Amino acid sequence: MAAHDYDTQAFLSIFPEPLQEALEGLDRFDELVEVVLDLGRVPEARFEFDFVPLSESTVTKGDIDFIVQKVGEFDRDNRGGIEQTLHRISAIRNRHNDVVGLTCRVGRALYGKIEIIEDLVKKGSSILILGRPGIGKTTLLREASRYMSDTLNKRVIIVDTSNEIGGDGDVPHPGVGSSRRMQVPLNKEQHDIMIEAVENHNPEVIVIDEIGRIEEAQACRTIAERGVELIGTAHGNDLGNLITNPTLIDLLGGIQTVTLGDEEAQRRGTQKSVLERKSAPTFDVLVELRERDVLAVYRDLADVVDRVLRGFDVQPEIRRRTAGKEFMIEPPHQGEAPTSQPGTEQLWTQDSSVRLYIQGVSQSYIERASHSLHADVRVARTMEDADIVLLSDTLAAKKPFLVERAEALGLPLYTTSKNSLAAIKDLLRRIHSMSVDKDQYASWIHLMREAVVSSTSRELPYSGAFERRMQHRLAERLGLFSESEGIEPFRRVVVYSPAMKPTQGPPGAV
Repeated sequence: MAAHDYDTQAFLSIFPEPLQEALEGLDRFDELVEVVLDLGRVPEARFEFDFVPLSESTVTKGDIDFIVQKVGEFDRDNRGGIEQTLHRISAIRNRHNDVVGLTCRVGRALYGKIEIIEDLVKKGSSILILGRPGIGKTTLLREASRYMSDTLNKRVIIVDTSNEIGGDGDVPHPGVGSSRRMQVPLNKEQHDIMIEAVENHNPEVIVIDEIGRIEEAQACRTIAERGVELIGTAHGNDLGNLITNPTLIDLLGGIQTVTLGDEEAQRRGTQKSVLERKSAPTFDVLVELRERDVLAVYRDLADVVDRVLRGFDVQPEIRRRTAGKEFMIEPPHQGEAPTSQPGTEQLWTQDSSVRLYIQGVSQSYIERASHSLHADVRVARTMEDADIVLLSDTLAAKKPFLVERAEALGLPLYTTSKNSLAAIKDLLRRIHSMSVDKDQYASWIHLMREAVVSSTSRELPYSGAFERRMQHRLAERLGLFSESEGIEPFRRVVVYSPAMKPTQGPPGAV
């Protein structure tokens, strides 16, 4: 008997004969989502877009007892299953602990669904799959498990809370391939089993369904910090739901309120108190299941979250399944890709670099992180030569004069509590997102070109220290001399054509 026929017959066999005949008479098993039985009500077969009554008679206690006996033991979370299938039977109990309702959900292993995210899985990214209940998150998760274990030959361990991924019984369903499966006795113990899987079984990938508690979110972070790839699911409609969910926000790095200095707040055009990400996200990529065959993909989740918190409209990549294994990709709207901000000029580009003055932070980590991000980041010998100051929290507390000096020079100041490669890489992403308005940047170029054409000097508008540093860097790239003159807040940059030389102050002085 084919696996499909076996699964169908196994599901039908748990019902009393009249209900079996009614379900067979519908001839819609491939579309069936679940069968619902409530004591004293008409039984229903539910499909994705409609439902059909299965009988004119109401459900009796005998009907429910018949199914309970067929299923056997229910777990403490009131879930049961059918041996070596993916079907799930959930019970509703009264105050006396008697079963008075059943939800009999059809489980299917749908092969060939991985192609729509195959490139993300191959890349080794940690992926969080988000969607409402019943939209197909677990099906996609099961396929990812099979693909990674059988095709990519990775050591995959599934932490299976309710046996929904690997099916009921001690032998996992063939739909998960050669992935190993650890069952969870109690929902509240799921986070302990996740850590146990890493410590005891040397996995390359951990697969976890329905991350819903803060302990599970923290366990995911611990696993990610140990270098293990994560594939998980969570309930929610979109990225906005996840950001406003206090239980799961740690998956995105957490959120904290930061008070900016006057100049930094003016540069950003925001209030002094802003929301920022606490740390690097646990997952690299977010996949929203909007419909069964429509996915929204957010790459570089750290940058995406930063932009959302700063008020930018982030557009995902849309993927639509067309027929069979075929699908089409709609890239983000022009200028709205997560890796760059619309209408902005980045702090560093392919032909420019950023100079960091660091104290209490590993220079090796700076070099490795900048190489990973394909960014030209150089370490400045003195604070006066730097564009940005980066200090460890400990050093900033012990040597407050460094903070005061950075503020006096008008330099953006960043601190980090962790001297680790992941933390430094995360900080460099934030620095990379610093930008100025594109029109403003174009006006600077226009004035500087006027200086070249007319062989005279040109005064740029009054601006803060950070903008002045960018203006000096731009002048340097264009081969012009520049200097700052005036007293705050009426201090500005003056640029000179190559035929001229500034009459006072060193070139590029802020």
